[in-house]
Parts: sequence; C-alpha cells; structure tokens
Amino acid sequence: MLGVEIASDPSLTKDTLGSALGGVGILVVRGTEVTREAIQGARELNLIVRAGSGTGNIDVEAASERGIYVANCPGRNAASVAELVMGLVIALDRRILEANADMDAGRWERGKYSGEWGLTARHIGIVGLGAVGREVLTRARAFGMKPHVFSRAMSAAKAQKLEVAYAPTLERLASVSDVFTVHLPLGAQTTGIISRHVLESLPQGAIVINTARADLFDIPALLELAPKKGLRVGFDVFPDEPRIGSADFHTELAKLPGSICTPRIAGSTKQAHRAIAEDIARVVRCFLTEEDVPNVVNVCAASPARYVVVLRQLDKVGALANTLAVLKRHGINIEEISNTVFDGAKATCTKLRVSGRPSDACLKEITAFQETLHVDVVPMPLLA
Repeated sequence: MLGVEIASDPSLTKDTLGSALGGVGILVVRGTEVTREAIQGARELNLIVRAGSGTGNIDVEAASERGIYVANCPGRNAASVAELVMGLVIALDRRILEANADMDAGRWERGKYSGEWGLTARHIGIVGLGAVGREVLTRARAFGMKPHVFSRAMSAAKAQKLEVAYAPTLERLASVSDVFTVHLPLGAQTTGIISRHVLESLPQGAIVINTARADLFDIPALLELAPKKGLRVGFDVFPDEPRIGSADFHTELAKLPGSICTPRIAGSTKQAHRAIAEDIARVVRCFLTEEDVPNVVNVCAASPARYVVVLRQLDKVGALANTLAVLKRHGINIEEISNTVFDGAKATCTKLRVSGRPSDACLKEITAFQETLHVDVVPMPLLA
C-alpha cells in the first residue's frame, strides 16, 4: 500500500480542471485537456500520467518548464485496437452489416453476398509499425494476408528482417493495398498525411481503416473519392467527436455506402482498461518509491551537461553543500547529481554533471575543504 488518497471526477473539463488541482501531487487523465494555465496553477503537482499512449492533450512543454514529469501508458491497449481493426476488415470485406440488415428486413440475399474476396493472400498496407501496427501485423499474418509497411523508422533492410514488403512512400503503399490501415500518432508532421494523393493511389474497392486519429486523413478528399473508387471505409475516430460517453453526433463518413463507423471504442475493452490501470499503478509506484519514472516523455534523452565533476568526500554534514556553493559562485550550473555511499558510511563519491568546465581556481576552492578527498573533471564523451 502506497498510502495515496485517490479522488475521481470524470466531469472535469479543460476549463474546470485547474481549480481542482489544489493540493494534488499526481494527476491521471485520459482525454481531458491539461492546459498550461492548469499546470501553472498547480503548485503541488509533480506527475501527470496519461491513461493511454499519446500525450497530445497535455501541455508537455508547460509541465517541463515547471519540472513536472509527464508519463503515458504506451501499447497497453494495442491488442484491443488491433482486434477492432481486424473486425472492421472482416466485416467490410464480407459485408456483414449489410447482410444482417437484409436478414433483419426479412430478405434472403445469398447471391448478393456470396461473391466477396476474402482475406487470404490479399495485400494489407500498414502505416506505422508501433505497438498497434505490430499487433495488426501479427493478426493479418494469421489470416494469411501479405503485409506491406510504411514507417519513417523502416528501411528495406529492416523490412527484410521482419519479412514484410517495404514501401518507401505512402503513395506506393496505397497502390498495393487491398486493405489500408493507419496507425500513427498525431503531430505536426502527420496531420493530413493521408492526403488526396495517397487516397487516389488506392486500388478500386480497397478497404480503408482508421482507428488512430481523424486528423491524419484528408477527410473531404476521402468523402469525395470513396464513392468514386468504391472504397469500403471503417472509421473509429472523427473530427470534433464528443468527449463524453453519450451524445448526439453526426458524421458524413457514416453515410458512405457500406461504411462502418464506431464511436472511438478501439482501445476500450475490459482487458485494455485493466492493462492501462495496472500500468498507471506501476508508474505511480515507481515515482513514489524509486528514482526512475517509467514511460516518462519529457526528460532529456541526452544530458545537456558537458563535464562531470567526480568528487570523493568524507560523509559529513555540509560537505556536499560546500562544494555546491563554490560551483554556484563560479557560475557552474549542475544538470544532474548522483551519489554513492561506501561501506561504513565514512566516504562518498558524488558525480556532478555540469554545464561547463570548472576553472582551476574553482577546483582549488573545492579541494581546500577538509572533507574533500579528491576531485576530478571528466569530459562527458569519455564516460562511454
């Protein structure tokens, strides 16, 4: 037990969240927007956890400026998303909903629905090979499909190792895809990435799936081209979709012939919710009991420090404080500190990763302290 007091309020919005953060040290959110104003007013806030993979609803820059960790739960609902992708693919390929509608209306239309392609040996184009893309790839192979992949992290050599066909461009991927499914995060480089040119490259009658983000697609172009090219569209994400569980909502995508639209349920299964909850608990536990924060997204991958001051001292009160005061007087900024205490607690070794090389005068002051055993300066590249 961590002794954490939990308060839950799903009714909070981006406008009301800030007023509820007084005294809150850890914030867990799903889709609620966490604005700069809310973060700046939350004096006690130390950690924000996104209950999902993306952090686009959190002002990560504002959190970083205030030294607040931002973490997420990547890939924990990937299997659930991939399951819906394959469900949409099968339903669109076999026209299951249309066949059911005819049966419900009392019509037996076996001839109408008995000439569909099926999935075996069909070509599936996967855009993005992150956690969801990999899960889709696994399931597509189980259906005997031939996978093609586009990813900025992919190369022909990597594709060969994965035994997938490599597409150097989205247009090329689209041109060979009987099924075209998109699994990218939304950002400045990916907004509108599935453009008119990409959609025009799709074969006649291709299946198009989007369970990622609506803004990845040129929606007007899709609405125009889908009827002309006979595209079968399966969407789980939409522009301006409601942020609540139940509401009136209308989308032109649902009016496309043979389309299937679902209300953002791809990652929302009981299994996925449990997996995300377990990951949230792991992140919080590590934050409270260990030095590292799992899945943190706003900590420098490479330290801005250029030198390390390696300081061996007697383990006495004020010894390290004296050294820090000297570095401050000489204008040396400390980026990171790690400290090791040796057996018997008589001596320590402290590594101070600093912004610049301390002068000889600075080092002489540090060496002059009675508690100092040795001091050395090591350039960062030599530490590898």
